[in-house]
Amino acid sequence: MATTDHRKQSLYFPEDMLEEIQREANRQDRSLSWIVQQAWKVARADIRRMPSVNDVLGPLPPRQVAAVAPPPAAAPVAVAVSAPAPSDEPSKT
Repeated sequence: MATTDHRKQSLYFPEDMLEEIQREANRQDRSLSWIVQQAWKVARADIRRMPSVNDVLGPLPPRQVAAVAPPPAAAPVAVAVSAPAPSDEPSKT
């Protein structure tokens, strides 16, 4: 004789879906749990045919580990500075 495993699990449904499941449970005079269990038994073959996220995205490429070279020495940077052009206005001295 098989023993029944009564583990508790929280499941979250959209409100309208939960209301629909509740109406069906009331109609059949069954518990929500029973309705969800029967729905799983009916739908599991279809659900197993659905691709997984890994099937859709494809396998991730293997990570390659490369040796990290130290950054090159900083090269001097030339900065050009120019004096302002002489003004065409006469000076006020």
